[in-house]
Amino acid sequence: MTPTALLVVAKAPVPGLAKTRLTPDLSAEQAAGVAAASLLDTMDAVVATPGVRPVIAMTGDLDAAARADELRAALDGWTVLRQRGSDFGERLAAAHADTAAAHPGSPVLQIGMDTPQVNPELLSHACELLSTADSVIGMAEDGGWWAAGFRDPAFAALLGGIPTSRDDTGSRTLAAMRSAGLDPAELPLLSDVDNMADLLAVAGLVPGSRFAASVPAGAAAR
Repeated sequence: MTPTALLVVAKAPVPGLAKTRLTPDLSAEQAAGVAAASLLDTMDAVVATPGVRPVIAMTGDLDAAARADELRAALDGWTVLRQRGSDFGERLAAAHADTAAAHPGSPVLQIGMDTPQVNPELLSHACELLSTADSVIGMAEDGGWWAAGFRDPAFAALLGGIPTSRDDTGSRTLAAMRSAGLDPAELPLLSDVDNMADLLAVAGLVPGSRFAASVPAGAAAR
């Protein structure tokens, strides 16, 4: 079986540009630290998933990011791509296309950096589904999605036409998959980390992680 290319779409966690919805409850530096910890934990989960090809599509200035040295070290062995496209939907579609070009014949499973509770077991399950299903999708509690995969990565072009960061992004993506003739297998519902309530809830799911340790003492949801 051809290994799955496990694609992480990520933004360099630069203070003032990363996790801005966590401010002013957190400082810009603290919010960037949360984003860096989330990305590092996500990358650990990918690397620990057996039989996958780790790929990351990055945007932003990694030199200016929180925990830049750790992130650079963690990228060893990854296929590193630069994001391209005029909006996030186009960048997602391009990231799938560029991953497919780097790893011809591999299915592509894409996740983001906002679900640090993902683990190798869940990612392995998603890859196993994609070995028989033509596509997979994992919905997020905010109405978006946290994972999307295509056995034939050419179908990921449909992501370019779907508005992102909306409470119907997930349902629109599922509908677009089905309209394209796909029959997506569904993954468990997860919570993205977008606000303070998400931050505290997800940190409680992963005690001992970098992500949980990045939450400042006394932080509370408003």
